[in-house]
Formats: sequence, structure tokens, C-alpha cells
Amino acid sequence: MIAAAVAPERPRLGTMFVAAQLVDWGFFTLALLGVEAMRIDPAASVMVPFDLYHMPYTHSLIGTAIWAGAMLGVVAIWQHSLRLGVLAGLVVLSHWLLDWTVHVPDLTIDGTPPNLGLGLWDYPWAAIPLELGLTAGALAFYLRRTRGPAGPPMVLAGVMLVLQAANWFAPHPASAGPFLYLQALTAFAILTGLAAWVGENRWFRKRGNLAFALQ
Repeated sequence: MIAAAVAPERPRLGTMFVAAQLVDWGFFTLALLGVEAMRIDPAASVMVPFDLYHMPYTHSLIGTAIWAGAMLGVVAIWQHSLRLGVLAGLVVLSHWLLDWTVHVPDLTIDGTPPNLGLGLWDYPWAAIPLELGLTAGALAFYLRRTRGPAGPPMVLAGVMLVLQAANWFAPHPASAGPFLYLQALTAFAILTGLAAWVGENRWFRKRGNLAFALQ
């Protein structure tokens, strides 16, 4: 949301949602293909019962950097702008850094030990306010920097909240497998579609612009 609101040019919000979740798109796709793997373990962390024991191609820092480089190249070519490509690439890279704050130690630098992660998923009293606060702050920034109907972003925020609440509080799956992976990919697709809808209905505010003055 922040990256989509710092400059008037595209890419808009849908593209940045893809960037933010790109390595998770990659992980669940590779898990479907048997290349990366996870299992359900209620002891993995207090909040998330996922033992993410093999994800070297998506959730190592080097792996994430490669995905970020690919996103940079795609957006730079598509938008004819190296600056926008770098912005999208940084959004991809931010995924690893934000994961590092909440994951129990299951992230790596290159797919081999040591495993890294601050483990805030073991402290719901810290993780839940942090995640909600970051999202609410990013949404407020996006709304302040753009103009347009309020309905679409409120729908997006509501769906995000519902899906996050289900992730936190709904019964956990009994086992990992294709159904779980497809469920995750479907949730990402829904949010990306809603983000694209929001982005098509909001425009960058320009100070001194008549449209801004009339707000």
C-alpha cells in the first residue's frame, strides 16, 4: 500500500500486492509440485502451526533476492522505468524482512543453517497488534496519498481482516497438502483482485492540483 502511493505512475496496488506476496505465491506453488515442503505441527509456534522446514528457494534471503530481481526486471520492462522496477523489487524483498520479525527460526540466508526469526508468533500479544498496526498505518497512508471512492478500499480492508482473523482463530488444518496450498493461493488471488480493483478506482493526489484542492 505504501509503495503504491509514493509516486503517481503505475504500477498500482494490484501489482504491489503481487510483489508483497510473490515469495508466498512461489512457496505454495512449489509445495504443490513437491519442491518445497511444510507440515502441520501445533508445537511449531503459538499462533501458526506450520513447520516450514524446507523452503530454500523462496524464503531464504538469497532466494527472496532472486525473486525480487525477477520482479524488478518484469516491472522495469513493463513500465519502462527502472525506478518503478526497483520499488517493486524492494517490496518483494521486504517480505523476508517482515517475516523475520514474526517467524520462529525457519528462515535462512541461503537455504542452510543457521535458521533465523525473532519468533513473535510465539507472543500473540505482540504479533497481533503489530500486524494490525502496520496494515492500518499503511492503509491510512495510501488513502491520504490517493483520492477516489472510499468503498473499494474499505471492502479490501474488510476482506483482509476476515481472512487474517480466520488465519489466527479458525481451527487449524489437520495436515498439509494440495487442498491447503490451493486454499492459500485462492486467498492471495482474491486479495490481489480486490487490490487491483481498488487501484483502478483511486488516483494520486498532487498538491496544487485542482482535484486535490476540491477534496
